[in-house]
Amino acid sequence: MSKKIDFNKGLKDMSEADLKARIQEDELRLKKLEFAHAISPLENPMSIRDLRRDVARLKTELRKKELAK
Repeated sequence: MSKKIDFNKGLKDMSEADLKARIQEDELRLKKLEFAHAISPLENPMSIRDLRRDVARLKTELRKKELAK
């Protein structure tokens, strides 16, 4: 639980450029995980869901910053 709280607090300190870069690299990691899972099952398939939700949190924070301008 505290991992999510720390993650969310860290997002508020990031700039828009940092958020965009982080979104791109996490989306790439997500694609690689999904591809690896399609070939052979992952040890922890919940990591796909966690990463997908983290990307959504990043996009939400980026959108908040864009609207705040």
